[in-house]
Amino acid sequence: QLRNVQQVQATYFAFAAILEDGSVVTWGDPDYGGDSTTVQDQLRKVQQVQATSLAFAAILPDGSVVTWGAPDAGGDSATVQDQLRK
Repeated sequence: QLRNVQQVQATYFAFAAILEDGSVVTWGDPDYGGDSTTVQDQLRKVQQVQATSLAFAAILPDGSVVTWGAPDAGGDSATVQDQLRK
């Protein structure tokens, strides 16, 4: 059961909820953002989550961005990570 939800965003097939403590809970199709286990350790004190049709991006307190979901829809930001950090 989800409690203390601050924000919910959705792709076409998944949801991401920011909880009061800044953690993120995801559910839905694992290929399209419903499975955030590969980045879960980075999703702490999340400020905001945005979604494309098939991927999510979370903004962290230091201004960096963590992405997950379909790689071709923005879920893989490895090639631009240097530009997404202060």
